Amino acid sequence: MSSRQHASSHRRTITRPARPVIWLLIALLALWLPPSAGYALGISDPGDIPRADPRQPIPDTLEPPMGADWRSGTYGPVAHQIPPDQEILPFGAHLFKGGFRGTRSSGLSPDYQILPGDQVTLRVWGAVEIERVLPVDAQGNLFIPFVGPVHVQGLSHDQLDNRVRGAVNSVFTDNVEVYTNLQGTQPVAVFVTGRVENPGRYAGSPHDSLLYFLDQASGIDQETGSYRRVRIQRDGETIARADLYDFLLTGNIPHVQFKEGDTIVVERRGPSVTVGGDVARAYRFELDQDTLNGEGVLDLAQHRPGASHVLVRGVRDDGPHSAYLSLSDFASVRLNDGDQIIFSEDQRKDVIVVEIEGSYQGPSRFAVPKDARLKELLDSIAVNPDMTDVQSVSIRRESVAQRQRQSLEESLRRLEQAYLGASSATAEEAQIRAREAELIQNFVTRARQVEPTGRMVVARDDRIANIRLQDGDVITIPERADSLLISGEVLVPQAMIFVSGDTVRDYIERAGGFSRQADERNILVVRANGEVRDARQVTLRAGDEILVLPEVPTKNLQLAATLTQILYQIAVATRVIVDL
Repeated sequence: MSSRQHASSHRRTITRPARPVIWLLIALLALWLPPSAGYALGISDPGDIPRADPRQPIPDTLEPPMGADWRSGTYGPVAHQIPPDQEILPFGAHLFKGGFRGTRSSGLSPDYQILPGDQVTLRVWGAVEIERVLPVDAQGNLFIPFVGPVHVQGLSHDQLDNRVRGAVNSVFTDNVEVYTNLQGTQPVAVFVTGRVENPGRYAGSPHDSLLYFLDQASGIDQETGSYRRVRIQRDGETIARADLYDFLLTGNIPHVQFKEGDTIVVERRGPSVTVGGDVARAYRFELDQDTLNGEGVLDLAQHRPGASHVLVRGVRDDGPHSAYLSLSDFASVRLNDGDQIIFSEDQRKDVIVVEIEGSYQGPSRFAVPKDARLKELLDSIAVNPDMTDVQSVSIRRESVAQRQRQSLEESLRRLEQAYLGASSATAEEAQIRAREAELIQNFVTRARQVEPTGRMVVARDDRIANIRLQDGDVITIPERADSLLISGEVLVPQAMIFVSGDTVRDYIERAGGFSRQADERNILVVRANGEVRDARQVTLRAGDEILVLPEVPTKNLQLAATLTQILYQIAVATRVIVDL
């Protein structure tokens, strides 16, 4: 690690010559290296890669073997499988949640055509005075006093005003003003049938939307109905067709003036595919024969920006079918009804980003080659050697945190299975079992609330393991400390000034001594580099943390040993002591 001052920036790219591919040899050698193996900071030996603390999961992800083409569509890991019990709704199912059902049109469409039964307000003043609300009769006429019948059926509102004005002026030629207004429309009843949830006859106004009537019928049947083939029939003839995908994607929908007895028919669902994986939301998309291909899916599915490959699963004439393709190859692939499409972020990056925290100078984020190693990065970071503990570097890694969570959850699950279901032979034993069950349940509840840090021990015996970095790693470079922390089952948990030569017992006495729940035989020391050691095996130094574990309140030796093991596991993963 250099003490040179570098210019600040948010990201820095480190480039270097490529290494020979010796991943398999390294992996085999790492299994036999002693735990204390390592090199001092600033010394790089590419032929000998030391391993980290063996109690931590091995962090490196091995590269694929040479010769395997992971981008050819034949090989490659597949993530984000669609669980078989997960309900995937058809695209558009959210349309019919009652949002259209309770909202009828409050006004007339400009191109509404007058029908028998509509009400027209007529006002005439000047040479003659007329103020009436006139109905449109069955022949489509308005009967105007002193004028007679005027045919208005099929006219728009603008045309209505001109037609009535002309009829009145043909009788009263001078000094007459005319005003008309279409006051109300005749309700209509429309049949909704086909693949809908509740077929029936539903009332509405002529200018209500198609979606209003479909929502009245509780929407399209999600299993059998088509969202792309909806037709409107009048007197046995199809007068309009609707594709609800057009409405969802572009806002377009046919505007039909409904008449009494019209029928809305939802046709049978066409070919469909289920899309999941690295997408914004999993849906079942309906396609037609012209778009039953990868391009049709790409036009509809919103995959994540990092998605690079697609797994296609289905059945063909010769049996089950599976293909793993890049996005460009997928676009031209022909699909079948029932296919399952899984998008995957499987593009291998050439650059990863890691973060630095703690005591350092310069930028906090670095862009490095994907095969960069820890020492190469540390050698490019400027620090103040008088303030920085360069031998206590550690790494927080999300993949390690996930494994710690899984390991802890598995331990807690085994604990519950082993003790909560045990039977009792006597009443006294049943009481003991009940107390143990309460203890276990309370402990498990609290233990599941802790959050593992994913801390990896990479520095040991003043040597740093030159492990390969992963995207998202957070490298901690701690500041030199002149104190240590005492926590857990002591009377007064606190931080104290470090005094060379003092023992763990000395510091515990200064913290008020052990609490009544303390297990005096189980005391841990957490180093600044994240390493957790038995207090009896280490010499204290500045920056350490003393953790006093609680004593398990049970006479069941096996249960006590299990709980103590889990307490130790939690302390290693989180630096937290869970009370019993």
